[in-house]
Amino acid sequence: MSDRLFQLLNDAQHRLDAGFSHLPPNPAPPLDEAASAILHQVADRLQDNYPYAHPLYAGQMLKPPHPIARAAYALAMSVNPNNHALDGGRASSSMEVEAVSALAKMFHLPQHLGHLSSGGTFANLEALWVAGQLTPGKAIAASDQAHYTHSRISSVLGLPFHAVPSDASGRMGLAALEHLLETSNIGTVVVTLGTTAIGSVDPLDQILLLQQRYNFRIHVDAAYGGYFTLAANLTPETRAAFDAIPHADSIVIDPHKHGLQPYGCGSILFRDPAVGRLYKHDSPYTYFSSKDLHLGEISLECSRAGASAVALWATQQLLPYVPGGAFAQGLESSHTAALELYRRLAQSNHFFTPSHPPQLDIVFWAAKAPTPEASSALAQAIFDEAATRDLHLALAKLSTRFFPHDTWKDLSRSNQETTVTCLRSVLMKPEHLLWLDQLWQRLQAAAEKVTVNTPLEPT
Repeated sequence: MSDRLFQLLNDAQHRLDAGFSHLPPNPAPPLDEAASAILHQVADRLQDNYPYAHPLYAGQMLKPPHPIARAAYALAMSVNPNNHALDGGRASSSMEVEAVSALAKMFHLPQHLGHLSSGGTFANLEALWVAGQLTPGKAIAASDQAHYTHSRISSVLGLPFHAVPSDASGRMGLAALEHLLETSNIGTVVVTLGTTAIGSVDPLDQILLLQQRYNFRIHVDAAYGGYFTLAANLTPETRAAFDAIPHADSIVIDPHKHGLQPYGCGSILFRDPAVGRLYKHDSPYTYFSSKDLHLGEISLECSRAGASAVALWATQQLLPYVPGGAFAQGLESSHTAALELYRRLAQSNHFFTPSHPPQLDIVFWAAKAPTPEASSALAQAIFDEAATRDLHLALAKLSTRFFPHDTWKDLSRSNQETTVTCLRSVLMKPEHLLWLDQLWQRLQAAAEKVTVNTPLEPT
């Protein structure tokens, strides 16, 4: 944190403390020299990390929380509220209701029931638990590019799971989905708006048309990509999927991904508030301080950090979810950066690019080599060399069908599909667009060094 932010936090802490100044003094345990030494050890240990907050880190989905989120979270931790019940977090529970309402408004939901969670996994669990209660015994279907948590959750819930083959762009295949729906065994279809591997966006608008012909629930897993509903520079195809969100039965979005929040902060929203009846339960001791509906009555998860709600609420006040606003412009910058990186990769002599440009802000590409095996080995070498230049990428094992049919000649002749280890970047920091030249120069230099004496064209 900057000195200025420390000062702002210190001032706010004094203001918070003043609200309890009428109580008898109860000083906190002192932090002495021993504590100082331990904190210095912590600082040293934490240096054993990639520089996640820096623009040269362009690997996994790690976006630094906004300074106001960090400060608000730290401020709330002096109270350490628990948002499971009003007894444990009156102010933070109220702020959570407001923060969740802002998410629902962003998705244009006319009404909703929802709350924050510890992350997308638990939020998805809750959505599929509700789906299982409403369509008992029926299967869950999701794209083969959907997050692996859905198959795990289905197993935990004792529900059958079916993976739907995706197309060459990584989107759920509609013909394959309809074939499954014809069995009448599918109770819920999980539609992913922003897969975590390649950022693909399933065609929600078209899946809604199938829902008119077949009886099933639609759950939107927008844990990663949901905030892109605010972006004005999406393709018409991608825009249509996001515009259809208000018609889904449930939605998951993770503020700790693109929402500039500390981990863990997920969220679940239901279009029909009547699903709240499924949560009905009794507690012998927790809920006597208020007759108002509390968040523990509409959540599977019990104890939850009220500080997460405070941090999200504060961030929303500074950066509201409005089209064309500063928050939306940051998402647009990330998408623009991904498209520009894709364009440069396509013109490079060192790389193969997939058939389709990025739908959001995730870019993947293969090292140019005669076979997928050679390409995979070269990608690993480039990954390692880039890291020595302080450029941190990611590796992903992906299907060769995401690339043009003739990318690897042996595969095109045999019509064979296999996997190839690709290089991958998540350009989720708005400043990635400003740093793109730096990223590109380091990537090119790494590729040039490791491809010495390596054929540049497939044979």
